[in-house]
Amino acid sequence: MPINYINFNGNVVPEDQEIFSIENRGFRYGDGLFETMLYKDGDIRFLNFHVERLQKGMELIHLDDANLFDEFFIRSRSEELIRKNNMLGQQVRIRLIVFRSGGGLYSPTSNKPGFVLQVQRIEPNLRDKKVGLIVGLYNEFKKPYSDLSKIKSLNAQIYVLAGIYKKKMAFDDVLILNQEGYLCESLTSNIFVYYEKVLYTPALSEGCIEGVMRRVVMDMAQAEGIEVVEAQISPEIMKRADEIFCTNAVQGVQWVMGYKQKRYFNKISRILQEKLLNWNYDVSDEQD
Repeated sequence: MPINYINFNGNVVPEDQEIFSIENRGFRYGDGLFETMLYKDGDIRFLNFHVERLQKGMELIHLDDANLFDEFFIRSRSEELIRKNNMLGQQVRIRLIVFRSGGGLYSPTSNKPGFVLQVQRIEPNLRDKKVGLIVGLYNEFKKPYSDLSKIKSLNAQIYVLAGIYKKKMAFDDVLILNQEGYLCESLTSNIFVYYEKVLYTPALSEGCIEGVMRRVVMDMAQAEGIEVVEAQISPEIMKRADEIFCTNAVQGVQWVMGYKQKRYFNKISRILQEKLLNWNYDVSDEQD
């Protein structure tokens, strides 16, 4: 078996090498953030949006040196690992974990960041484009929302529990509700609902992750002349919606084919899938 390498605090080491002590705050408390990015055609797609979100998240949870995790840092460290793992010319999932270094209990001894960077080859999967996803609704526990809800936190208990339910019920994905019982997101994605010629997505105030692909899809839809509304969305709409699809940085746009007995079209999702293949932002078009 070939050895896979990761980058731990600037050192490239085999991924099976022990790197954490029991004192690690990411392990103990979920005290940190992560970004999952797509490396395709020789670059990281929408890297500037990932950097913007990561730095805002670091500042929100009082991690120092957020400015060090810039585009150059992430791109250069990622390309180093991609070369080291013989993945050049392939599609690669990049996962960057940033955690609070140092010890302490709930009150940390330091706010300096540490990081782990991991790359993984992506195997082609066209299932969602040909067949679509079958989804369920997870409602055993609901996601509480606050100003922290939008960040990509290492504290992921609600997603783990939803993942157990997804596996038990053999769904392709499950939709998660917020504490008020409204649609929030799916297990690994933001969600969009197309109904009566309007594209709806849960507002950030509903507790969903501030997804990079969510942002991109909203821009692409508006460029296509599709009205986009961020809203509070009742799960009842799933019975009447024309289309539902999920979005994340690695999988792009994933068409949902069915929920219970309901079946959905894939006209809008297909338009956006095609548009995403070549969608880029001019510097003058990028939002601050």
